[in-house]
Parts: sequence; C-alpha cells; structure tokens
Amino acid sequence: MKANAAYLLHLADNAVVLGQRNSEWCGHGPILEEDIALANMSLDMIGQARLLYQLAATRIGGDASEDRLAYFRDASEYRNYTLLELPHNGPLVGYAVADRDYATTTVRNFLYGALMVLLWDGLQKSADEDLAAIAAKSLKEASYHLHHSRDWLIRFGDGTEESHARAQAAVDHLFAYSEEFWSDSVAESAAVDAGVGVDLRELRSAWDALVDETLTEAKLARPEVKGYLPSGKNGAHSEHLSYLLGEMQVLARAHPGGTW
Repeated sequence: MKANAAYLLHLADNAVVLGQRNSEWCGHGPILEEDIALANMSLDMIGQARLLYQLAATRIGGDASEDRLAYFRDASEYRNYTLLELPHNGPLVGYAVADRDYATTTVRNFLYGALMVLLWDGLQKSADEDLAAIAAKSLKEASYHLHHSRDWLIRFGDGTEESHARAQAAVDHLFAYSEEFWSDSVAESAAVDAGVGVDLRELRSAWDALVDETLTEAKLARPEVKGYLPSGKNGAHSEHLSYLLGEMQVLARAHPGGTW
C-alpha cells in the first residue's frame, strides 16, 4: 500500500512550516546554547520535510519535485496546522524588548512534539514501507524535540514569578489551536482507511496524559478550550502563513529553475 500524496504533503507542510518558524531564532536565541539548539531542530524538521516532499513528488509524478512542492505552492495549498504558522510574539507584556517570546516558542514545540512522538511511532507500522522508514528516522528527532521543549516548559513554569507568568500566558494563548490535531481531513481519513496512516483520535488519550503530567510538574494550569476551531490542514490558514511563505519562497520564485 502507498500513502496518498495529500497525506504526505500534510506531514511535510507541518515540518517545513515549523522548521521555518523556529529558524527565526537563529542569531536571536536567549542564550547561545538555545540559539544552536533551535537551529538544529529546524534542520531536523526541514530534513523530515525534504524526505516527505521527495516521496510525495514520486507519487504525484510529472514535473513534481521537493523544491516545487515547498517553494511554488501558495498558502491556500498548504495543509499544515494553524498552530505552526503563528508568529513567536504571542501574549508579550508591554515592556518586552523583542517581538519574540521564547515561552511561546517552547509551548508550541511541546504541544506539537508531544503529538509527533506518538504519530511517528504509529507510522513506523505503516503499510507504506517508504513512509514507515521516514517515521523511524523522524521519531528519534521528535523525541529529542519533545525532551528539549518539555524540559524548558517545566523550567519556566516552576521558575520565577516572571517565567511562570510568561509560560502560563503562552499555554493560554496556544492551547486551543491543538484542537485541530483531532479534527477530520479528507487526506488523513483516506490514509487511515488504506492502512498507511494513523487515526490521531486514537492518540488523544496518550497525548492528554503526557500534556497533563507535564503541566502539573510545571505548576501550570490547562486552560479550558472553547471557541473557533482552526483548520489549516484543510487549507484555511491565518494571515501569518502567507508572510512566512513569502520570506521562505522569495529566492526560489525570483530565480525559477536556478541551480546552485
């Protein structure tokens, strides 16, 4: 069995968008070690995206390629979670000296990392052998990403009054976006029916347990989720994705067909 291209693109778009977002910390990390850590995590995710785009391109055929799929699709064609495209600023306090809030970055990486460790683990058993191989490699990277973000979230939450307030504000700001994880999409349903995908709803209890355990250890409260359900994986994005893609794609679009 082979995974449909739409499912592969969903996974690839998630990886490349968050990889691009996290790369914005390069040269701006709160400490040198974190500057390097976020850059390395970004490279991991872009590497995952490349493998998935390459596989999707073989399934699509024609002139499809990893570069075309990453650089020459518009925002409405991307199928990443809305959570991953949001800027780093979040609920910054009025006296902040930068437009990046590391607590926002940490919480997002934790919520997504907790999902991807479970998802990649499940996809190792995919009937699509190519996807299963990508999952096995990606699981090792995602496990480190989760460990890194979880460690920092606990450090922030159970730290100073200021760090605790920042972490709780970031959790309150981002948590509702995680509801998109459990919503339906045509590509995911088709992959599950074909035996090559994972039904995320079956992972929710494990994700909830991991998140609740971490928030408790960090002395942070889990917010009540209500209101708008984002649907980036169905192509309905926030205004932020077009700006992110504009920066990411500008060179390739300025020199289409260029070689380096």
